[in-house]
Amino acid sequence: MQIRSLKDQIAVITGASSGIGAAAARALVAEGMHVVLAARSADKLQALAAELGERAHPVPTDVGDEAQVQRLFDTVKQRFGGLDLLFNNAGVGYFGAFEHGKTEQWKATIDANLWGVLFCTRAAIPLLRGRPGAMISTVSSVGGRRGIEGWAVYNATKFAVVGLHDALRKELGPEGIRVSLIEPGAVYTDWGFNVPPEQMKARRDSISALHAQDIAQALVYAFAQPPHVNPQELLILPTRQVSP
Repeated sequence: MQIRSLKDQIAVITGASSGIGAAAARALVAEGMHVVLAARSADKLQALAAELGERAHPVPTDVGDEAQVQRLFDTVKQRFGGLDLLFNNAGVGYFGAFEHGKTEQWKATIDANLWGVLFCTRAAIPLLRGRPGAMISTVSSVGGRRGIEGWAVYNATKFAVVGLHDALRKELGPEGIRVSLIEPGAVYTDWGFNVPPEQMKARRDSISALHAQDIAQALVYAFAQPPHVNPQELLILPTRQVSP
């Protein structure tokens, strides 16, 4: 599917080493874009870049570290001169009763899910200005719309991301910069720290969960709309997922 040509446009993808981020990189390269791959795992980034070829540019980055994020976008500016799409995809989640949560787990969740989005978005805005159809797209979650028992801190970060983007649309829309959210339900990925893999798989199997490629296709759909069209929020759930 190609609504407008994306050839030679520039994207930064965070959390690009696996799952939704890697699927997004493959989808955007297939559209002829250059993708800057950011994640903490240098080895996985290099392997993905080798698979994708000359349009993939790995830059190992911890998005929770402001200095590393600034280096990432300085690299984008030096290499490409500007940016068309920021895909804030990096994120983590620890689950369990709030009362028994560990501070270090809360901090890791907030660093990736909120601070990472704040740092990357602020650094990207100057590079997005003046680019027709420029977009900030962020992966939130159904957990950014509904509170779920055992997800309290994760919910807090995702509700914050929703509020941030609602405000940013009002700030950046007059400049022609689109701000969009993708809010997936259950997806087959490695995501879900401190949850037994067999439990996570059984839950996903029971509702025929989404695949990373499904979210990547939604990103391409949103970004490829004409510059005057902003798909503000895409809530995407498996057909059989009726809760949360």
